[in-house]
Amino acid sequence: MSEKIPSPPRAAVRPHRFEEHGQQRVDEYFWLRDDSRSNPEVLSYLEAENAYTAAVLARTKPIQEKLYGELVGRLKPDDDTVPFRKHGFWYYRRFESGREYDRLYRRKGTLDGPEELLLDLNERAAGLRYYLLGGWEVSRDGNLLAFSEDTVSRRQFTLRIRNLATGEILPDTIVNTDGGGLTWAGDGQTLFYIEKDPVTLLGYKVRRHRLGTDPANDPVVWEEKDRSFYTGISKSKSDRFIFISSSSTVSTELRLLETDRPEGEPRIFLPRERDHEYWVEDLGDRFIVRTNWAAPNFRLMTVPAATTSDRATWRDLVGHRDDVFIDDFEAFPRFLAIAERSAGLKRLRIRPLDGSAEHYVDSDEPDYVASLSLNSEQETDVLRYSFTSLRTPSSIFELDMSTGGRRLLKQQEVLGGFSSGSYVTERLFIAARDGAQVPVSLLYRRGTTFDGSAPLLVKAYGSYGSSSDPYFDADLFSLVDRGFVYAIAHVRGGQEMGRRWYLDGKLLKKKNTFFDFIDVSEGLAARRISARDKIFAYGGSAGGLLMGAIVNLRPDLYRGVIAAVPFVDVITTMLDTSIPLTSNELDEWGDPRQKELYDYMLSYSPYDQVRAQNYPNLLVTTGLWDSQVQYYEPAKWVARLRARKTDTNWLLLKTNMEAGHGGKSGRFARLRDTALQYAFLLELAGEARRSGR
Repeated sequence: MSEKIPSPPRAAVRPHRFEEHGQQRVDEYFWLRDDSRSNPEVLSYLEAENAYTAAVLARTKPIQEKLYGELVGRLKPDDDTVPFRKHGFWYYRRFESGREYDRLYRRKGTLDGPEELLLDLNERAAGLRYYLLGGWEVSRDGNLLAFSEDTVSRRQFTLRIRNLATGEILPDTIVNTDGGGLTWAGDGQTLFYIEKDPVTLLGYKVRRHRLGTDPANDPVVWEEKDRSFYTGISKSKSDRFIFISSSSTVSTELRLLETDRPEGEPRIFLPRERDHEYWVEDLGDRFIVRTNWAAPNFRLMTVPAATTSDRATWRDLVGHRDDVFIDDFEAFPRFLAIAERSAGLKRLRIRPLDGSAEHYVDSDEPDYVASLSLNSEQETDVLRYSFTSLRTPSSIFELDMSTGGRRLLKQQEVLGGFSSGSYVTERLFIAARDGAQVPVSLLYRRGTTFDGSAPLLVKAYGSYGSSSDPYFDADLFSLVDRGFVYAIAHVRGGQEMGRRWYLDGKLLKKKNTFFDFIDVSEGLAARRISARDKIFAYGGSAGGLLMGAIVNLRPDLYRGVIAAVPFVDVITTMLDTSIPLTSNELDEWGDPRQKELYDYMLSYSPYDQVRAQNYPNLLVTTGLWDSQVQYYEPAKWVARLRARKTDTNWLLLKTNMEAGHGGKSGRFARLRDTALQYAFLLELAGEARRSGR
């Protein structure tokens, strides 16, 4: 940049030596790790980086304010979610004008019944710097609300219970729980929840709490001994069973507990075995199972309730296909609704259980997402599903599976003069260096000329088999309206093209993720969809690792990169099982205690591969209380980059001192971060000044 900017902070160099497999690694900034988050020197360094970032971006404050106004201006001030029915009540949430948080309501019997406020999150968040509502569930009799809260952003939730008749918060308070894992038994007096390990933050014990008793004496119903497995609790759609799940990267094990027998012993559905993942839903005297047993892309099978552990009794219901990946399903008495991926598109198939012809939910868009929505009751022929694309706001439909008739329940309202017809979405494929055809989703303003002049933002994730679907995001139009083309690169490591797409982007094939992203960026420029000197990249968390890898491999290709909460210190983190998530993810990244895996991981680990070379402009974000990617990974990465890079491009670290992995809480507060990121991109692209916006 032409004008003078202040000198950046420099972290002290204090070499810390590691030795693995006869090799020595030196970490000059290991001292930045402070698990207590209270070391004055560490906090001072993070604050100095924040001050430097603020000083460098000070000139973008006008555009940040304008962007923030646009982002807020697209939100409907008063907005309700689509109500869903459960046990005779309709439940919904409402945002009210000017409020950071929503409120939880219900109506009894019909949607015309009297409105009852169950929980005001604005009231719960008052005076707090951070607030997140985790799971919540109302007892079957409708009298009690169990809910969990995180007020630190460390994902250690406190479970509370409210008497809905009196509004009283009961004294049964349980700390250090998993936010989503809470489930009522049928008696309305017994609650199941998951206790977390206070060090690794892994949920590992399922406990049973009886109202009015001391939580310290809550019995353990199930304890997961294998720290490579996550623990979960949920309830079957029929409400007959409580599911206790143990799941790793490659295996699943499910236990069933009858909802009306809370003190019973959970029975195992099918014992765990490596490389077998499954999920179930009960349907009368049988279960429907989604399984990858001898079916890499999964199949659906029907299983007698009495013989679940005997796979000789399992029968195909929807068979395996090499070209279709079964992502999810809903089981109803007369129909199956199947969410599947084919050629990278997520679509819905309706399968009658009487053997009559099946059909797909139609779309007239080339690039879209059709997903199962919240279907809270099983005894129905009506399916709720959602439809969206990069230009079509999220829409909730009801489909009568017996007649094919459908009706729109709600489409997200976007204010500020938005019109979907002003934009174009496309889906294309770009060849990677090994010949793999990588899907790409595009969004741009109608009338855009592909003459090689447009700035381009490419986003990707590419890990855990998590697919980066082209969901609508109203924030994006602040970039697109200023000339940006937006692209999602569906790189390997996700599951957009089926299970093989995921397997080809993990462990000893992880570099395919990075090469795919680079090749998509190059391919879009070659097609003159973007200017070669205005390619920008964005990735968060594991997608931040992708950002760290590409700037080491091809720093010349990108004008600017945003790495949000990036996982960049791969070797050190994966060798330390005290760090949250490490023990669960050895099958994703590899176990560096094995030399072959160590060498491969070391060869791409962004922190370890920082070298003396030019780097693109970088904006790196983190949260002090992040429980998924610890703040010190991006902090160390920036410190090392600053010491070794040979250019004068921006290198900015923004640490949210009050939040964690998801950033700020609140409907409007998060938009400040978005405005800052967009201002970074627009300033570097030259769009902010040239357009006068």
